[in-house]
Amino acid sequence: MERIRHFFFDHFMSLGVSEVTAKYLNMICLFIIIAIVLFIADRLTRRIIINFSNRFSENTKTNFDDLLVKHRAPRRIAHLVPLVLSIKLFPIVFHDFPQFETYIVMIIKVYGIVLTIWIIRSVLKTFESYFKTIPQLKDKPIDSYIQVAMLFLWIIGIASILAIIIDLSFLKFFTTLGAASAILLLIFKDTILGFVASIQVAINDSVRIGDWITMEKYGADGAVIEINLSTVQVQNFDMTITNIPTYALISDAYKNWRGMQSSGGRRIKRSIILKAKSISYLTEADITKLKGIQLISDYLESRQNDISNFNSENDIDKSILINGRNLTNVGVFRKYMQTYIENHSAVNKDMTIMVRQLESTPHGLPLEIYCFSSDKRWENYEYIMADLFDHALDAVSYFNLEVFEYPTNFEGLN
Repeated sequence: MERIRHFFFDHFMSLGVSEVTAKYLNMICLFIIIAIVLFIADRLTRRIIINFSNRFSENTKTNFDDLLVKHRAPRRIAHLVPLVLSIKLFPIVFHDFPQFETYIVMIIKVYGIVLTIWIIRSVLKTFESYFKTIPQLKDKPIDSYIQVAMLFLWIIGIASILAIIIDLSFLKFFTTLGAASAILLLIFKDTILGFVASIQVAINDSVRIGDWITMEKYGADGAVIEINLSTVQVQNFDMTITNIPTYALISDAYKNWRGMQSSGGRRIKRSIILKAKSISYLTEADITKLKGIQLISDYLESRQNDISNFNSENDIDKSILINGRNLTNVGVFRKYMQTYIENHSAVNKDMTIMVRQLESTPHGLPLEIYCFSSDKRWENYEYIMADLFDHALDAVSYFNLEVFEYPTNFEGLN
């Protein structure tokens, strides 16, 4: 290259131009030649590396190299060849103009730092995509870790660029930057909190991608679709997207439905309120009539015999119904609903099934149905629950019970 430089310089001098003009013309010619060489080297190197990487990825079983190609890592690595050539050749071009050489070298170094960042970014993105294909890591906040690595990478890269521009050593620059650490902590407060939160979430396994979470403070009720450094994205059931700060997962309360989804059923816990005045003892005639209900006919027969034997053995005066032991319509109805639910095909028989009384209220006696549907899908779960209560509300009348509701002429509404 030195010979070419001298050749052009001597040629321009032989044309009778001044030495300064010859140096400028020499610089321009060398710049054009090197630009062409760098362009050809870039295109040729890129084609060779890309073709090689494509063939290599096609012949391997792993998809890691395919992801490298997808995220353009080989293409960006190919730019290193013209970069190295630029570092070697441009000082020769501007040999006679050191003031230009300083700026050109600075620009090349800045470009080298940016190119290095983009290459590392492509590799990190490849790892991110690859980790997401591993079943054990699909529900982990991989995005957060990659973003943290990219954040530190850009901080180091920008600091290196600034150190080059102001002509200060990298170590001295960071020493000076330490004085402004308080300001940096303030600027990157959310990022730092998000980083710490994402680590705690991953270690404690409190939230995974795909989990159904409910967070009333942020209006979130749906599946987690992404966990990154700054936000957790939740796709609500109305298909809207709610963004929650990542650090809110360790500072605020939320409900994770993963336990329900991984269990054998989804809980049904709802009450109907019975009028207190409709609750009564059952007479012999009432019991005989209720024996026509197949689900409880055996139960009534057994209970009636037990109660009759007890009352007889203890010489109970049954001329007054309250004396001795008796069946009540609400008790028999509770047993009926218990048996009905236990025989329902959509209820999980291996989990708790219970029909119980709650504490009385001014409106009446709450009778709660507590069980678990086998189908945990929301729509089917609602159908199962509605089916149970449709039956319960209609069955009430067969036991001479009434469900509480405000009368249409309720004075308080006037």
